[in-house]
Amino acid sequence: MTSSASVAAEHNPAVDAPRPMVASATSGLAAAMGIGRFVYTPILPVMAEAVGVSAGESALVATSNYAGYLLAAIVLSLRPRWRGRAMIRTLTASLVASEAAMAATTDVEIWATLRFIAGASSAGLFISCVATVTALVASKTVSPVMASVAFSGVGVGVGLTGLLALATEDNATWQQMWLGSSALTALLLLPLWFSAQPRSVEKTSLATGIVSTTTSRLPRSKIAIALMATYFLEGLGYIVVGTFLVAAVGDAKNSTGPMVWAIVGIAAVPATLLWAALARRVGWPIALAVALGVQTLGTILPVLDGSSTTAIVTAALFGATFMGICMLTMECGRSLIGPNSAAPLTAVYGLGQMLGPLMVAPVIGDGYGVAFTIAFVVLACATAVSALIARKTSRRR
Repeated sequence: MTSSASVAAEHNPAVDAPRPMVASATSGLAAAMGIGRFVYTPILPVMAEAVGVSAGESALVATSNYAGYLLAAIVLSLRPRWRGRAMIRTLTASLVASEAAMAATTDVEIWATLRFIAGASSAGLFISCVATVTALVASKTVSPVMASVAFSGVGVGVGLTGLLALATEDNATWQQMWLGSSALTALLLLPLWFSAQPRSVEKTSLATGIVSTTTSRLPRSKIAIALMATYFLEGLGYIVVGTFLVAAVGDAKNSTGPMVWAIVGIAAVPATLLWAALARRVGWPIALAVALGVQTLGTILPVLDGSSTTAIVTAALFGATFMGICMLTMECGRSLIGPNSAAPLTAVYGLGQMLGPLMVAPVIGDGYGVAFTIAFVVLACATAVSALIARKTSRRR
């Protein structure tokens, strides 16, 4: 016989509400990050072919997006009260509009401005989505596993941008690809537009490392410095792959580039769950070192072999690691340094992302081999530092 309490819970909207909120956050992450943040990658080769965008110009546009992202993350960390429904709707409209407006011009400076707006909008939406999920986990309304599922939305969005590029490559212009991306972003953001939000989002530690509202000082220990150096190097190296992978392995006349970007998204979907499972077995610092090593290996493969098979492997390794490394680093920061580590870690990561495209822009005029080699060296250094952290922390057990 069913108890009256269970019957009440079954029909209580407050009990059922968290699932729609998690679903809207998942969809929001797919739109804000997978599309809003990374859609430039699969469209870039088509734009370059049609408009003649130079390597330096493409790097400038990418850097502008990362600058907007970092600025919004910092502002919203200092003003968490701005993360209300009105702000979410404003950011939704600005993200959708900025993507659509990319199709209306060929002026690189305007593109850079629009991508700056898109970066700021995607950061704000990402923070709101993660704050919602984190608040639900903190209140024990949903499980941490459910939160990891929500973060897989980023991979879903990346995969959708790759599939969109595959579907439109033979019968759509780059302008139509931007308009299609804008429409897809709007569709995915509809649940977030109408979703309710938990009230307890003011004080959050975000598992993916975007921001923390705490303002206490970061301890100046060797572990803190090493972890921040690792995350800076990760931001500096991974963003080269994240920005130029499609252009490096394909061009506007074949489907290799869009296909590998779709694979990035598919591999990213289960990544956070799998890396968290490994970390629980071997420890978070060791799992972080392993993830960085895997990403480093994937970065050098296209330099050694330019085949389509190698490109697919590179895409899978990149997709399987980039979100996992964010999650693992933030957990290492929380456990090894303290709850005040997320904000400074995010700052150095964002700085690395801004500098990455500019760092390789002078060498990609004749190809991407040198750029990926530079990224490999940077990520190898990050792996080495993370291995030292894992070794030092393992001795404390």
